[in-house]
Amino acid sequence: MSDNTSDQSNASRNPNGGAAGSNPTFRQDAYDPATQPELFEGVLARRIIAFIIDLLIITVPVLVVAVFIFLFGIVTLGLGWALYWLMSPATVIWALVYYGVTLGSSASATIGMRVMDLEMRTWYGAPAYFVLGAVHAILYWVSVSFLSPLILIVGLFNRRGRLLHDFLIGTVIINNEVRAGIMRATHTR
Repeated sequence: MSDNTSDQSNASRNPNGGAAGSNPTFRQDAYDPATQPELFEGVLARRIIAFIIDLLIITVPVLVVAVFIFLFGIVTLGLGWALYWLMSPATVIWALVYYGVTLGSSASATIGMRVMDLEMRTWYGAPAYFVLGAVHAILYWVSVSFLSPLILIVGLFNRRGRLLHDFLIGTVIINNEVRAGIMRATHTR
């Protein structure tokens, strides 16, 4: 009888119906803050700092190019300033490539996230990949454009600290294994 009861409870969590074990494509959430609190401790605050680091990494080359175009415009008596119209699309492409390549790397983290010992995973535990990283950035900027930075409040009301765009694409930001291991060791003392 207990086996049947557990199958029924698993069936209620399985969106395809039936027991979770009977459908090999169904996966439960890989990261549980109740059993693995070290993965989520301090993530939201460090995520904000990581974002600022990444923003600086994206902005500095754009500013260098803008200064170059300005100086080129002076040398060409104003003709070079026509290149400014390329700045907006080039900046968007640069940001998408940055987020796609860094989140799609083996670390599953941008440079700012690496500095802050964070990594991005799918809700079922798989590492991030290029398209997921680029879409994550797009959804972040779209959500901030419509909802302002208040989207950070969403992270305060769920145990995993996920933001709106994380829910939309099924990602979770966690402490990397090194930081989680240190936190496990300090909590067991």
